[in-house]
Amino acid sequence: MKRPFASAQRLREIAAEFPTPFHLYDERGIRENARQLQQAFAWNPGFKEYFAVKANPNPVILNILKEEGCGVDCATSTELLLAEAMGFKGEEIMFSSNMTPFESFLLAHRLGAIINLDDVTDVEYIAQLPSIPKKLCLRYNPGGTFVVSNSIMDTPAEAKFGMTRSQLTEAVRALLQLGVEEFGIHAFLVSNAVTNDYYPALARTLFQVVAELHQETGARFTFINLSGGLGIPYRPDQKPVDISAVSAGVRRAFEEILAPAGLGSAAVVTELGRYMLAPYGHLVATAIRRKETHKSYIGLDACAADLMRPAIYRAYHHITVAGKEDDPHDHIYDVVGGLCENNDKFAIDRPLPQIELGDLVIIHDTGAHGYSMGYNYNGRLRSAEILLRTDGSAELIRRAETVDDYFATMKFPQSVRL
Repeated sequence: MKRPFASAQRLREIAAEFPTPFHLYDERGIRENARQLQQAFAWNPGFKEYFAVKANPNPVILNILKEEGCGVDCATSTELLLAEAMGFKGEEIMFSSNMTPFESFLLAHRLGAIINLDDVTDVEYIAQLPSIPKKLCLRYNPGGTFVVSNSIMDTPAEAKFGMTRSQLTEAVRALLQLGVEEFGIHAFLVSNAVTNDYYPALARTLFQVVAELHQETGARFTFINLSGGLGIPYRPDQKPVDISAVSAGVRRAFEEILAPAGLGSAAVVTELGRYMLAPYGHLVATAIRRKETHKSYIGLDACAADLMRPAIYRAYHHITVAGKEDDPHDHIYDVVGGLCENNDKFAIDRPLPQIELGDLVIIHDTGAHGYSMGYNYNGRLRSAEILLRTDGSAELIRRAETVDDYFATMKFPQSVRL
Protein backbone atom coordinates (compact mmCIF):
# COMPACT_ATOMS: atom_id res chain seq x y z
CA MET A 1 0.00 0.00 0.00
CA LYS A 2 1.33 3.40 -0.94
CA ARG A 3 1.46 5.96 1.85
CA PRO A 4 1.45 9.75 1.40
CA PHE A 5 4.69 11.51 2.36
CA ALA A 6 2.68 13.85 4.61
CA SER A 7 0.31 12.84 7.40
CA ALA A 8 -3.43 13.44 7.16
CA GLN A 9 -3.16 16.07 9.90
CA ARG A 10 -0.35 17.91 8.09
CA LEU A 11 -2.29 17.82 4.82
CA ARG A 12 -5.33 19.31 6.54
CA GLU A 13 -3.15 22.09 7.96
CA ILE A 14 -1.69 22.85 4.54
CA ALA A 15 -5.15 22.76 2.93
CA ALA A 16 -6.41 25.22 5.54
CA GLU A 17 -3.70 27.67 4.42
CA PHE A 18 -3.72 26.92 0.69
CA PRO A 19 -7.10 25.94 -0.80
CA THR A 20 -7.26 22.73 -2.80
CA PRO A 21 -6.52 21.58 -5.41
CA PHE A 22 -2.74 21.87 -5.29
CA HIS A 23 0.34 19.87 -6.18
CA LEU A 24 2.49 19.18 -3.14
CA TYR A 25 6.18 18.22 -3.47
CA ASP A 26 8.48 16.55 -0.96
CA GLU A 27 11.87 18.29 -0.78
CA ARG A 28 13.42 15.60 1.40
CA GLY A 29 12.49 12.82 -1.00
CA ILE A 30 13.72 14.75 -4.04
CA ARG A 31 17.12 15.43 -2.48
CA GLU A 32 17.61 11.89 -1.20
CA ASN A 33 16.72 10.40 -4.58
CA ALA A 34 19.13 12.70 -6.43
CA ARG A 35 21.93 11.72 -4.06
CA GLN A 36 21.22 8.01 -4.49
CA LEU A 37 21.47 8.39 -8.27
CA GLN A 38 24.78 10.25 -8.00
CA GLN A 39 26.14 7.63 -5.63
CA ALA A 40 25.06 4.75 -7.87
CA PHE A 41 26.99 6.15 -10.86
CA ALA A 42 29.99 7.43 -8.90
CA TRP A 43 32.14 4.81 -10.68
CA ASN A 44 31.96 7.03 -13.78
CA PRO A 45 33.87 10.28 -13.06
CA GLY A 46 32.02 12.27 -15.71
CA PHE A 47 28.51 11.17 -14.73
CA LYS A 48 25.87 13.90 -14.73
CA GLU A 49 22.10 13.91 -14.53
CA TYR A 50 20.45 16.43 -16.87
CA PHE A 51 16.98 16.75 -15.37
CA ALA A 52 14.24 16.79 -18.03
CA VAL A 53 12.73 20.25 -17.50
CA LYS A 54 9.51 19.24 -19.28
CA ALA A 55 8.71 16.93 -16.35
CA ASN A 56 8.49 19.79 -13.87
CA PRO A 57 9.66 23.30 -14.82
CA ASN A 58 9.08 24.95 -11.44
CA PRO A 59 12.07 27.20 -10.63
CA VAL A 60 12.24 26.18 -6.96
CA ILE A 61 12.33 22.51 -7.91
CA LEU A 62 15.01 23.20 -10.52
CA ASN A 63 17.05 25.03 -7.91
CA ILE A 64 16.88 22.05 -5.55
CA LEU A 65 18.17 19.78 -8.29
CA LYS A 66 20.86 22.33 -9.21
CA GLU A 67 22.04 22.30 -5.60
CA GLU A 68 22.25 18.50 -5.84
CA GLY A 69 24.58 18.73 -8.84
CA CYS A 70 22.12 18.17 -11.67
CA GLY A 71 22.10 19.91 -15.02
CA VAL A 72 19.01 20.38 -17.17
CA ASP A 73 17.69 18.86 -20.38
CA CYS A 74 15.76 21.44 -22.39
CA ALA A 75 13.61 20.91 -25.49
CA THR A 76 12.42 24.43 -26.39
CA SER A 77 13.58 28.03 -26.34
CA THR A 78 11.36 28.74 -23.34
CA GLU A 79 12.98 25.95 -21.36
CA LEU A 80 16.41 27.25 -22.37
CA LEU A 81 15.50 30.73 -21.13
CA LEU A 82 14.25 29.23 -17.86
CA ALA A 83 17.54 27.35 -17.48
CA GLU A 84 19.46 30.57 -18.10
CA ALA A 85 17.34 32.44 -15.53
CA MET A 86 18.07 29.71 -12.96
CA GLY A 87 21.81 30.09 -13.45
CA PHE A 88 22.55 26.94 -15.43
CA LYS A 89 25.51 27.64 -17.66
CA GLY A 90 27.23 26.14 -20.69
CA GLU A 91 27.52 22.37 -20.58
CA GLU A 92 25.17 22.18 -17.60
CA ILE A 93 22.48 22.43 -20.30
CA MET A 94 21.62 19.69 -22.78
CA PHE A 95 19.39 20.85 -25.64
CA SER A 96 17.48 17.81 -26.94
CA SER A 97 14.83 19.01 -29.39
CA ASN A 98 13.15 17.93 -32.60
CA MET A 99 11.73 19.78 -35.61
CA THR A 100 13.82 22.62 -34.22
CA PRO A 101 13.51 26.21 -35.47
CA PHE A 102 16.85 27.83 -36.24
CA GLU A 103 16.22 30.49 -33.59
CA SER A 104 16.32 27.77 -30.91
CA PHE A 105 19.67 26.50 -32.19
CA LEU A 106 20.96 30.07 -32.01
CA LEU A 107 19.81 30.46 -28.42
CA ALA A 108 21.28 27.11 -27.35
CA HIS A 109 24.56 28.08 -29.03
CA ARG A 110 24.61 31.46 -27.27
CA LEU A 111 24.16 29.72 -23.92
CA GLY A 112 26.95 27.25 -24.66
CA ALA A 113 24.58 24.32 -24.27
CA ILE A 114 25.39 20.88 -25.64
CA ILE A 115 23.15 20.58 -28.70
CA ASN A 116 21.69 17.15 -29.39
CA LEU A 117 20.89 16.79 -33.11
CA ASP A 118 17.71 14.87 -33.85
CA ASP A 119 18.09 14.60 -37.64
CA VAL A 120 20.86 14.49 -40.23
CA THR A 121 19.48 17.69 -41.81
CA ASP A 122 20.24 19.49 -38.53
CA VAL A 123 23.86 19.55 -39.70
CA GLU A 124 22.84 22.25 -42.18
CA TYR A 125 21.63 24.42 -39.30
CA ILE A 126 24.84 23.89 -37.32
CA ALA A 127 26.80 25.12 -40.35
CA GLN A 128 24.83 28.40 -40.19
CA LEU A 129 25.63 29.17 -36.54
CA PRO A 130 27.96 32.10 -35.78
CA SER A 131 30.64 29.55 -34.87
CA ILE A 132 30.86 25.77 -34.97
CA PRO A 133 30.36 24.13 -31.56
CA LYS A 134 33.33 22.08 -30.41
CA LYS A 135 31.03 19.45 -28.86
CA LEU A 136 27.77 18.02 -30.24
CA CYS A 137 25.50 15.08 -29.57
CA LEU A 138 23.61 12.87 -32.03
CA ARG A 139 20.28 11.17 -31.38
CA TYR A 140 20.02 7.56 -32.54
CA ASN A 141 16.93 5.60 -33.57
CA PRO A 142 17.76 1.93 -34.24
CA GLY A 143 14.34 1.20 -35.76
CA GLY A 144 12.57 -2.12 -35.40
CA THR A 145 11.58 -3.18 -31.90
CA PHE A 146 13.56 -2.78 -28.71
CA VAL A 147 13.75 -6.03 -26.77
CA VAL A 148 14.80 -6.39 -23.14
CA SER A 149 15.01 -9.84 -21.54
CA ASN A 150 13.10 -11.34 -24.50
CA SER A 151 10.24 -8.89 -24.02
CA ILE A 152 9.33 -6.20 -26.54
CA MET A 153 9.57 -2.91 -24.65
CA ASP A 154 8.73 -0.51 -27.48
CA THR A 155 8.93 0.04 -31.23
CA PRO A 156 11.52 2.73 -32.10
CA ALA A 157 10.60 2.38 -35.79
CA GLU A 158 7.33 4.16 -34.96
CA ALA A 159 9.02 7.03 -33.11
CA LYS A 160 9.65 10.39 -34.77
CA PHE A 161 12.92 10.90 -32.91
CA GLY A 162 16.50 10.24 -33.95
CA MET A 163 18.65 9.19 -36.91
CA THR A 164 19.18 5.85 -38.56
CA ARG A 165 22.50 4.05 -38.17
CA SER A 166 23.74 5.10 -41.62
CA GLN A 167 22.66 8.70 -40.98
CA LEU A 168 24.83 8.77 -37.85
CA THR A 169 27.93 8.02 -39.91
CA GLU A 170 26.94 10.63 -42.49
CA ALA A 171 26.34 13.26 -39.80
CA VAL A 172 29.59 12.55 -37.94
CA ARG A 173 31.67 12.85 -41.11
CA ALA A 174 29.97 16.09 -42.12
CA LEU A 175 30.39 17.58 -38.64
CA LEU A 176 34.06 16.61 -38.53
CA GLN A 177 34.55 18.55 -41.75
CA LEU A 178 32.87 21.56 -40.14
CA GLY A 179 35.32 21.41 -37.24
CA VAL A 180 33.41 19.62 -34.46
CA GLU A 181 35.93 18.00 -32.10
CA GLU A 182 33.88 16.01 -29.56
CA PHE A 183 30.76 13.90 -29.89
CA GLY A 184 28.15 12.25 -27.76
CA ILE A 185 25.35 9.84 -28.61
CA HIS A 186 21.81 9.74 -27.25
CA ALA A 187 18.73 7.52 -27.52
CA PHE A 188 15.35 7.37 -25.83
CA LEU A 189 13.72 4.06 -26.69
CA VAL A 190 11.39 3.16 -23.81
CA SER A 191 9.15 5.17 -21.51
CA ASN A 192 8.52 4.33 -17.84
CA ALA A 193 10.57 1.12 -17.79
CA VAL A 194 10.28 -0.49 -14.35
CA THR A 195 12.94 -3.08 -15.01
CA ASN A 196 16.60 -3.05 -13.99
CA ASP A 197 17.50 -4.31 -17.47
CA TYR A 198 16.52 -1.31 -19.63
CA TYR A 199 19.49 1.00 -19.09
CA PRO A 200 22.08 -1.81 -19.34
CA ALA A 201 20.50 -3.04 -22.60
CA LEU A 202 20.34 0.50 -24.01
CA ALA A 203 23.92 1.13 -22.89
CA ARG A 204 25.16 -1.95 -24.75
CA THR A 205 23.42 -0.74 -27.90
CA LEU A 206 24.87 2.77 -27.67
CA PHE A 207 28.34 1.67 -26.57
CA GLN A 208 28.57 -0.65 -29.57
CA VAL A 209 27.46 2.07 -31.99
CA VAL A 210 29.97 4.51 -30.49
CA ALA A 211 32.78 1.97 -30.84
CA GLU A 212 31.82 1.44 -34.48
CA LEU A 213 31.57 5.16 -35.26
CA HIS A 214 34.91 5.79 -33.61
CA GLN A 215 36.51 3.11 -35.79
CA GLU A 216 34.75 4.26 -38.97
CA THR A 217 35.37 7.98 -38.69
CA GLY A 218 38.05 8.50 -36.06
CA ALA A 219 35.62 10.79 -34.20
CA ARG A 220 36.25 11.33 -30.50
CA PHE A 221 33.22 10.34 -28.42
CA THR A 222 33.39 11.80 -24.92
CA PHE A 223 29.94 11.00 -23.54
CA ILE A 224 27.02 8.61 -23.92
CA ASN A 225 23.58 9.96 -23.02
CA LEU A 226 21.18 7.26 -21.83
CA SER A 227 18.39 9.86 -21.80
CA GLY A 228 15.35 9.07 -19.63
CA GLY A 229 12.97 6.14 -19.64
CA LEU A 230 13.49 4.77 -16.13
CA GLY A 231 10.07 4.47 -14.57
CA ILE A 232 8.46 4.35 -11.17
CA PRO A 233 5.97 1.93 -9.60
CA TYR A 234 2.68 3.73 -10.10
CA ARG A 235 0.82 0.65 -8.86
CA PRO A 236 1.36 -0.48 -5.26
CA ASP A 237 2.16 -4.06 -6.34
CA GLN A 238 5.03 -2.95 -8.62
CA LYS A 239 8.64 -3.01 -7.47
CA PRO A 240 10.76 0.10 -7.88
CA VAL A 241 13.84 0.16 -10.06
CA ASP A 242 17.02 -0.73 -8.13
CA ILE A 243 19.30 2.07 -9.28
CA SER A 244 22.41 0.34 -7.89
CA ALA A 245 21.66 -2.78 -9.95
CA VAL A 246 20.92 -0.63 -13.00
CA SER A 247 24.23 1.18 -12.66
CA ALA A 248 26.14 -2.07 -12.16
CA GLY A 249 24.69 -3.39 -15.43
CA VAL A 250 25.72 -0.23 -17.27
CA ARG A 251 29.20 -0.50 -15.78
CA ARG A 252 29.63 -4.09 -16.99
CA ALA A 253 28.69 -3.05 -20.52
CA PHE A 254 31.05 -0.07 -20.29
CA GLU A 255 33.99 -2.24 -19.26
CA GLU A 256 33.23 -4.91 -21.86
CA ILE A 257 32.66 -2.62 -24.87
CA LEU A 258 33.92 0.95 -24.43
CA ALA A 259 37.11 0.39 -22.47
CA PRO A 260 38.57 -2.12 -24.99
CA ALA A 261 37.68 0.31 -27.81
CA GLY A 262 39.89 2.97 -26.24
CA LEU A 263 36.90 5.00 -25.02
CA GLY A 264 37.19 4.24 -21.32
CA SER A 265 37.29 7.92 -20.36
CA ALA A 266 33.82 8.63 -21.80
CA ALA A 267 31.19 10.02 -19.45
CA VAL A 268 27.80 8.41 -18.92
CA VAL A 269 24.98 10.94 -18.54
CA THR A 270 21.22 10.72 -18.08
CA GLU A 271 18.16 12.88 -18.73
CA LEU A 272 15.73 11.55 -16.15
CA GLY A 273 12.47 13.27 -15.28
CA ARG A 274 9.84 10.86 -14.00
CA TYR A 275 12.36 8.83 -12.00
CA MET A 276 13.71 11.97 -10.34
CA LEU A 277 10.43 13.54 -9.25
CA ALA A 278 7.21 11.59 -9.83
CA PRO A 279 7.02 9.79 -6.45
CA TYR A 280 7.65 13.05 -4.61
CA GLY A 281 4.50 14.82 -5.76
CA HIS A 282 0.86 14.53 -4.72
CA LEU A 283 -2.19 16.18 -6.25
CA VAL A 284 -4.27 17.05 -3.20
CA ALA A 285 -7.98 17.65 -3.85
CA THR A 286 -11.25 17.83 -1.96
CA ALA A 287 -14.29 15.63 -2.54
CA ILE A 288 -17.03 18.13 -3.39
CA ARG A 289 -19.81 16.09 -5.04
CA ARG A 290 -21.31 12.63 -5.00
CA LYS A 291 -23.41 11.15 -7.80
CA GLU A 292 -25.28 7.83 -7.99
CA THR A 293 -26.49 6.64 -11.39
CA HIS A 294 -25.36 3.45 -13.09
CA LYS A 295 -22.17 3.87 -11.07
CA SER A 296 -20.99 5.64 -7.93
CA TYR A 297 -19.08 8.84 -8.65
CA ILE A 298 -16.99 11.03 -6.39
CA GLY A 299 -16.35 14.49 -7.84
CA LEU A 300 -13.21 16.40 -6.91
CA ASP A 301 -12.35 20.08 -7.13
CA ALA A 302 -9.41 18.93 -9.29
CA CYS A 303 -9.80 17.69 -12.86
CA ALA A 304 -7.80 16.43 -15.84
CA ALA A 305 -6.53 20.00 -16.32
CA ASP A 306 -4.52 19.40 -13.12
CA LEU A 307 -3.37 15.86 -14.02
CA MET A 308 -3.70 14.81 -17.63
CA ARG A 309 -2.12 11.34 -17.59
CA PRO A 310 -5.20 9.30 -16.58
CA ALA A 311 -7.31 11.03 -19.24
CA ILE A 312 -4.94 10.63 -22.19
CA TYR A 313 -3.13 7.40 -21.28
CA ARG A 314 -5.65 5.65 -19.00
CA ALA A 315 -2.69 5.74 -16.62
CA TYR A 316 -3.04 4.40 -13.09
CA HIS A 317 -2.40 6.78 -10.19
CA HIS A 318 -2.87 5.47 -6.69
CA ILE A 319 -5.41 7.28 -4.51
CA THR A 320 -5.43 7.70 -0.74
CA VAL A 321 -8.20 9.27 1.32
CA ALA A 322 -6.49 11.30 4.04
CA GLY A 323 -7.03 9.78 7.48
CA LYS A 324 -8.63 6.64 6.04
CA GLU A 325 -5.45 4.89 4.93
CA ASP A 326 -6.25 1.78 6.98
CA ASP A 327 -10.04 1.75 6.51
CA PRO A 328 -11.60 -1.08 4.49
CA HIS A 329 -11.57 -0.41 0.75
CA ASP A 330 -15.14 -1.62 0.43
CA HIS A 331 -16.64 1.02 -1.87
CA ILE A 332 -16.25 1.13 -5.65
CA TYR A 333 -15.99 4.61 -7.14
CA ASP A 334 -15.20 6.45 -10.31
CA VAL A 335 -13.18 9.43 -9.08
CA VAL A 336 -13.74 12.29 -11.50
CA GLY A 337 -13.36 15.98 -12.19
CA GLY A 338 -15.83 18.48 -13.58
CA LEU A 339 -14.67 18.91 -17.19
CA CYS A 340 -17.11 18.47 -20.04
CA GLU A 341 -15.21 15.38 -21.16
CA ASN A 342 -16.02 11.80 -20.24
CA ASN A 343 -12.32 10.93 -19.95
CA ASP A 344 -11.97 13.35 -17.02
CA LYS A 345 -11.52 10.45 -14.60
CA PHE A 346 -8.70 9.89 -12.12
CA ALA A 347 -9.87 6.36 -11.36
CA ILE A 348 -12.47 3.95 -12.72
CA ASP A 349 -14.10 1.26 -10.58
CA ARG A 350 -11.50 1.87 -7.86
CA PRO A 351 -11.94 0.17 -4.46
CA LEU A 352 -11.61 2.90 -1.83
CA PRO A 353 -12.80 3.65 1.70
CA GLN A 354 -16.15 5.37 1.98
CA ILE A 355 -15.61 8.98 0.90
CA GLU A 356 -17.53 11.81 2.54
CA LEU A 357 -17.87 15.28 1.06
CA GLY A 358 -15.02 17.39 2.38
CA ASP A 359 -12.54 14.52 2.56
CA LEU A 360 -9.06 15.23 1.25
CA VAL A 361 -8.15 12.93 -1.62
CA ILE A 362 -4.46 12.39 -2.42
CA ILE A 363 -3.49 11.33 -5.94
CA HIS A 364 0.02 9.90 -5.85
CA ASP A 365 3.06 10.20 -8.14
CA THR A 366 2.32 13.58 -9.71
CA GLY A 367 5.75 15.14 -9.22
CA ALA A 368 6.61 14.70 -12.90
CA HIS A 369 4.32 15.23 -15.90
CA GLY A 370 1.61 16.46 -13.54
CA TYR A 371 1.28 20.23 -13.32
CA SER A 372 3.53 20.64 -16.36
CA MET A 373 1.00 18.96 -18.64
CA GLY A 374 -1.89 21.09 -17.38
CA TYR A 375 -4.16 23.17 -19.56
CA ASN A 376 -7.15 25.53 -19.44
CA TYR A 377 -9.94 23.64 -21.18
CA ASN A 378 -13.40 24.76 -20.02
CA GLY A 379 -11.70 27.81 -18.55
CA ARG A 380 -10.37 25.72 -15.69
CA LEU A 381 -7.66 27.57 -13.79
CA ARG A 382 -4.44 25.77 -13.03
CA SER A 383 -3.71 24.91 -9.42
CA ALA A 384 -1.06 26.07 -6.99
CA GLU A 385 2.21 24.25 -6.33
CA ILE A 386 3.48 23.87 -2.77
CA LEU A 387 6.79 22.54 -1.46
CA LEU A 388 6.95 20.59 1.77
CA ARG A 389 10.35 21.67 3.02
CA THR A 390 12.71 19.36 4.90
CA ASP A 391 11.86 21.19 8.14
CA GLY A 392 8.16 20.40 7.67
CA SER A 393 7.10 23.89 6.60
CA ALA A 394 4.95 24.42 3.51
CA GLU A 395 6.04 26.99 0.93
CA LEU A 396 3.93 28.30 -1.94
CA ILE A 397 6.17 27.97 -5.02
CA ARG A 398 3.53 28.81 -7.63
CA ARG A 399 0.25 30.52 -6.87
CA ALA A 400 -3.00 29.28 -8.36
CA GLU A 401 -4.13 30.95 -11.57
CA THR A 402 -6.83 33.60 -11.41
CA VAL A 403 -9.51 34.64 -13.88
CA ASP A 404 -7.36 37.68 -14.67
CA ASP A 405 -4.54 35.31 -15.69
CA TYR A 406 -6.93 33.46 -17.97
CA PHE A 407 -8.10 36.66 -19.65
CA ALA A 408 -4.63 38.27 -19.82
CA THR A 409 -3.70 37.11 -23.33
CA MET A 410 -7.14 37.72 -24.86
CA LYS A 411 -8.07 40.76 -26.92
CA PHE A 412 -11.65 41.84 -26.22
CA PRO A 413 -13.79 44.21 -28.30
CA GLN A 414 -13.61 47.75 -26.98
CA SER A 415 -17.26 47.60 -25.98
CA VAL A 416 -16.60 44.77 -23.50
CA ARG A 417 -15.96 45.72 -19.88
CA LEU A 418 -14.60 43.04 -17.58
